[in-house]
Amino acid sequence: MAIDQELAIPHPLRPLSPDELSKARDIVVKEQSGDGAVLWFRSALFDEPKKADLTQFLIAEHEGRVPEFTPPRQVKLLYDVIKDGKIPQLTETIVDVDAGTIQSTKAFETRCQTSYTALEFSMFHDACISSELFKSALEEFTLPENFTITIDPWPYGGPDPDEDIPRYMQGLVYARDTSKNNIDSNHYAYPLPIIPVMNVATKELVRVDRLATGGLNDSLYPSPPGDKPKKLFQNGASAEYVPELLDRPLRTDLKPINVTQPEGTSFKVHADNLVEWQKWRFRVGFTPREGAVLHDVCYDNRPILYRLSFSEMTVPYGDPRPPFQRKQAFDFGDGGIGRAANNLKLGCDCLGAIHYFDSVVADSEGKPDLAKNVICLHEQDNGIGWKHTNFRTNRAVVTRMRELVVQFVATLANYEYVFAYKLDTAGGISIETRATGIVSVVPIDEGKVSAYGNVVHPGVLAQNHQHIFAVRIDPAIDSYQAGDTAVVLEESHAIPMNPETNPHGNGYEIRRQRVQRAGFADAEPRLNRVLRLENAIKKNSISGKNVGYKMVPSASQLLLADENSVQAARAPFATHHLWFTGYRDGELWAAGEFTNQAPREEGGVKAMVERGDWFVDEKEEEGEGVNGTVTNGELKGTKSDPVVWSVFGLTHNPRVEDWPVMPVEIHQFHLRPADFFTSNPALDVPSTKNESSVLVPCCDGPNGTQNLQSSACCSSAPSLRTDSSVQRNPVSHLQGSGPDINPKDIPVGTTKEKRRLSATLSNLFSWKKD
Repeated sequence: MAIDQELAIPHPLRPLSPDELSKARDIVVKEQSGDGAVLWFRSALFDEPKKADLTQFLIAEHEGRVPEFTPPRQVKLLYDVIKDGKIPQLTETIVDVDAGTIQSTKAFETRCQTSYTALEFSMFHDACISSELFKSALEEFTLPENFTITIDPWPYGGPDPDEDIPRYMQGLVYARDTSKNNIDSNHYAYPLPIIPVMNVATKELVRVDRLATGGLNDSLYPSPPGDKPKKLFQNGASAEYVPELLDRPLRTDLKPINVTQPEGTSFKVHADNLVEWQKWRFRVGFTPREGAVLHDVCYDNRPILYRLSFSEMTVPYGDPRPPFQRKQAFDFGDGGIGRAANNLKLGCDCLGAIHYFDSVVADSEGKPDLAKNVICLHEQDNGIGWKHTNFRTNRAVVTRMRELVVQFVATLANYEYVFAYKLDTAGGISIETRATGIVSVVPIDEGKVSAYGNVVHPGVLAQNHQHIFAVRIDPAIDSYQAGDTAVVLEESHAIPMNPETNPHGNGYEIRRQRVQRAGFADAEPRLNRVLRLENAIKKNSISGKNVGYKMVPSASQLLLADENSVQAARAPFATHHLWFTGYRDGELWAAGEFTNQAPREEGGVKAMVERGDWFVDEKEEEGEGVNGTVTNGELKGTKSDPVVWSVFGLTHNPRVEDWPVMPVEIHQFHLRPADFFTSNPALDVPSTKNESSVLVPCCDGPNGTQNLQSSACCSSAPSLRTDSSVQRNPVSHLQGSGPDINPKDIPVGTTKEKRRLSATLSNLFSWKKD
């Protein structure tokens, strides 16, 4: 039983308000702006309460009690302090906005580079246009008339082992055909073989890297400049995707599909971003780095997850030609998925009856800015949820699988990513990513092919690369009490044939192992390796097993870069499908807090594992629990609640069909109840008939205008089947043995029975037998 919303006190997980952000910003400015210092704000976000405090609030809330303690409201601000012409000092301050006080301030080392901002992108563009270095580099080429230069800013990437550099930014350079009088004309069809590099502190270019453009068996390094400017894009081939510039007409035979909910939505959105739908209850958050976050995910007031979020994504490119060894984006840490979130449009990105969530973000002065419609919430049909037909009566009961979707979309220069959490009527949670947009391309000499990518357009090479995601799962299986949630790995193994225990060789066994310490594991389809999140104390009243949820880890390919490479050193999270770490407040990033220009991971899942946290004391298994700490050199482990990190992705070797815009590549994994309930939780989903469905006949008949009148497909009891039933001859074990028969009436071994079976087989398989 949860607290009545009308009587509820303000929730500690409510979104950050503009007033709270302004108050926190003003406190920081007053504290830091002395001695002529200038502050450049990089991010401001709600600083979530400590888990120990928040769980006590949530327990009281779930029990219908007014909590005795409400955690303080805090804002975390990240900013540069710029003064005396020195290198900007990256600083973090946490402000208690209720008390109006600063809780902590810390300055980071100069090697810690936070994410880029939109203002830096604009600075980079201006620096290139005004740079003599850049102008000199462009003089090596001749562009067709009416072509102009376009620059995509990119993270500098991991420095070479011998590099000690300040904050850099680089860019990929393209040309755009202005003769089409359309600013959306596709500039990615015209890549130039140069990459400018800027020192962010000085706002000046430090160099312009030249690119190799050869193919198979050519050098890894660029050819020397010629005596005359090289003519580019002489074939004039464009690659447009906006409808008004396409070289083909749009289809006219695609009929509309409208998603309507005439009685309104089945979900409710309350104050403080609380969502309730079909026994589900959770809160929606949003951060500049992660995008949408789910908190306190419960089913029928039973907690399942404390927090669920997308943590990181690395995109390493497999082209060994310099400087592409540095081409490795960390889109959450380098830029921020939340900052890149689209303002979603009604009827476009999400269909049906939609609720949008806004978010408050900070501009470069730390002032609040409203990001509109960054998350959409809607219901969708996902086909049959469950069905069974009683072959004896021909009665079918079928229900639909309905999902509640929490979705956001991010644009990162050329690429788009669609992220979604999907909760369904059977108690399942699906986590989904979709990659689309335009593949990252570089120039290649026309007529050549490459081992490092695929030619998708004349003179355009789409490089081979990977997208590897990490999702952070903080479980709370049927309890928020510390120590109640356990992580178990379960496998299915064949049993050797044995005359006593497995005489026919068809048996197999299930092996379980509780994860006792921080560590990692990989997918193993051959053993059906399953991750189970269980309540270590509560048992299912039917099966006697621990109540829980299960997940099959994705068997997608992991990081391909050599283990001694800079790419591998920066992304060890991408080397295993599952990581198990001990909970610590503020540890949210699979690749560490500062990925930008990092030569190696610091503070990511690998470091979390290495400190030696454990989840179960060895003696605790015997009922002699002992709590404490262990020390491993400078690393100290403690007994902690487990956090699971799921790693998955796709190895993208581009196709011509990915050009000029790629169809979505979809990846999902699922959290499904495993002995959490006492039966199928979707049994009570109504088996209703869709009255708007129509019959579409063949042979040029009326197209989709005849309404189906029969209701036998859903749940009503029809009359007994006639000879026209598709299951009139149920013989196989899938269909049963036929209508109910009194055992006393079975004519075992008689001629009559043999004839009946012969006729049944003849009708079923359409062959005759005398």
